Amino acid sequence: MQRLTLTTALVTLALPAWAEGTLNIYNFGLYTPPDLIEKFEQTYGVDVTLTEYDSNETAMAKIEAGGHGFDIVVPSAAVVPIYIEKGLLLKSDPNQMENFANVDPAWVDVAWDAGRAYTVPWVWGTTGVMVNTDVYKGDINTTAIFLDPPEELKGKINVVPSMNDVIDMALWSVGGEACTTDKDMLKAARDKLVAAKPFWASIDYASFEKFINEDLQASVFWSGAAMRIRAENSGFAYGYPKEGFPLWQDNVAILADARNVENARLFLNFIMDPENAAMISNYTGYGNSITGSAAYMTADLLAAPEMTIPDSAAAAAHFQQTCPPEVQDLYTRIWTDLTK
Repeated sequence: MQRLTLTTALVTLALPAWAEGTLNIYNFGLYTPPDLIEKFEQTYGVDVTLTEYDSNETAMAKIEAGGHGFDIVVPSAAVVPIYIEKGLLLKSDPNQMENFANVDPAWVDVAWDAGRAYTVPWVWGTTGVMVNTDVYKGDINTTAIFLDPPEELKGKINVVPSMNDVIDMALWSVGGEACTTDKDMLKAARDKLVAAKPFWASIDYASFEKFINEDLQASVFWSGAAMRIRAENSGFAYGYPKEGFPLWQDNVAILADARNVENARLFLNFIMDPENAAMISNYTGYGNSITGSAAYMTADLLAAPEMTIPDSAAAAAHFQQTCPPEVQDLYTRIWTDLTK
């Protein structure tokens, strides 16, 4: 009888994965390929609901409030330790999943999730400045684009609502460091941002159409989003600020209060398949951390200038850090002053 039970269990484990029910994904806007979701639904018989947010801060506030009904979230590396410390993520051990062998070794034992006990890679990219070079002919590889705007761009600049990206860039521009405890440097960065704000049109996750139609001519922006806009309006180019710019990775995790845990596990394993990882990159315009995926990525994406940090800019790239709570509180105070 025991042998029969064991055999039945082994046969069950060997069957092709098939699930049922639902999966509720909470992700950044314009970041989830519809064809990826369709493929997952057809493969596993799961109905997927996608809800979008505009920033890490928005997502965490919603999740901390409870009652959200989400199973999966996609936090940036710098906030993953905060999610873990607050008990918001399930220790799902994706490092034990079949497709984890596809993760590039460089992205396995990461500082924000040692050994990948909670997260798997989604995409990686940079935050820089995007400028319509038909309008502005000067140097675009500088934070001066939004911190000391040229006349041609004043009133037509957007700043994405990504607190740490923006404050880090302001700190580098005044000679400081990200996550500094130096209050003089933090004040200098805050003053720089507040002085520049009157020359901005918005602090927003602005629609791509506003750039394509040239209602906006510049933005603090993410590399993949900039590439997607350039594909529609060739006047736009992406700059790597010489004062410093963030390098980041976004990650997929299962929430501690997820209702559809097994379906969420299926999704994590699913996106570590090279062909599926390439679908994410082809849609978003960002790199991924899955070996073998390049074979399925488009030639335009692989050759895109937004995908490769130039050698001349490499020293200015800084991987995003997790600031200590007391520094994060100061960042929040600066951001509140800036956005009020």
